[in-house]
Amino acid sequence: MPYIIKSQRTILDGDIDNLIKVVNSLGEDARKGIFNYVVTKLALGVIGKELKYGKINDVVGAMECCKLELYRRLAGPYEDGKIETNGDVF
Repeated sequence: MPYIIKSQRTILDGDIDNLIKVVNSLGEDARKGIFNYVVTKLALGVIGKELKYGKINDVVGAMECCKLELYRRLAGPYEDGKIETNGDVF
């Protein structure tokens, strides 16, 4: 879950905000690949050089939960709005 305590957010948010600015400044065409690169480098850094199933599983699990929460909070409501605007398919 991305809902960490505020003191941890304070430690992280400045660096994350700077990284967002850099990624967004490199252009829309490059953004997808750059975002993928950044996420992959972060995952590899968290896993570390000593590969263990538990660490890999933790990172993959966190990434999956991140994806699901992003879909639940952003994509789902967006799609619901499009259903209201354009009509349902079903």
